[in-house]
Amino acid sequence: MYTLIESIEYRGCSINIYPDDNPESPRQWDNIGTILCFHKRYELGDKHAITSDVFRGWNEVYTYLEKEEKAAVILPLYLYDHSGLRIKVGSFRGLLPQGHVEFDSGQVGFIYVSAEKIRSEYNVKYITKKIREKVISCLENEVEVYDNYLSGSVYGYITIDQDGETIDSCFGFFGNDTKYMIDCAKESIDYHIKRSREKHCDKLKNQIKNSVPLNYRSSLAI
Repeated sequence: MYTLIESIEYRGCSINIYPDDNPESPRQWDNIGTILCFHKRYELGDKHAITSDVFRGWNEVYTYLEKEEKAAVILPLYLYDHSGLRIKVGSFRGLLPQGHVEFDSGQVGFIYVSAEKIRSEYNVKYITKKIREKVISCLENEVEVYDNYLSGSVYGYITIDQDGETIDSCFGFFGNDTKYMIDCAKESIDYHIKRSREKHCDKLKNQIKNSVPLNYRSSLAI
């Protein structure tokens, strides 16, 4: 059973917003980056067969990614584990209450992409500073979406007509900015009303064609 977060009235219909309790992991999507994480309790990032005990620190992991994975861009990932999980590129220092950085957060891995994949993805021969900046922005966006997934910031909507019947439903919207989701819900209501009116007009034309008395003809409800 969904827990209603918000209900918005639109053209006589309702847009009901709910949390998505079973979202698809964005790491199953076609991402440019690979997330390599090590954690004793959680399975994070992308699946891999690398074990942490062969490294003596994050510097060795970084070197491994450069040499063995031919990584051209490598960004450190930090995890915040306190009443839920958050993940971001770079440290949480300065973003958390006093004491939480030292005890509830720390580096958990890297997100990286190989030079070969960058050249293929951006159709370039050389990785310029501009291309590198685009790659970094792309990787940061991937981590932000993954953070939404880990923190439960994934939502969906169910649209209801004036008779209480479900018009449409769609889930899997990541992030706290719900504008795009609401716009999609409004489009579904607009389409429903348009189709309802078209069906009504077709029915009315058929009634006129068949000489149905005026008092028996359908009335437009929407």
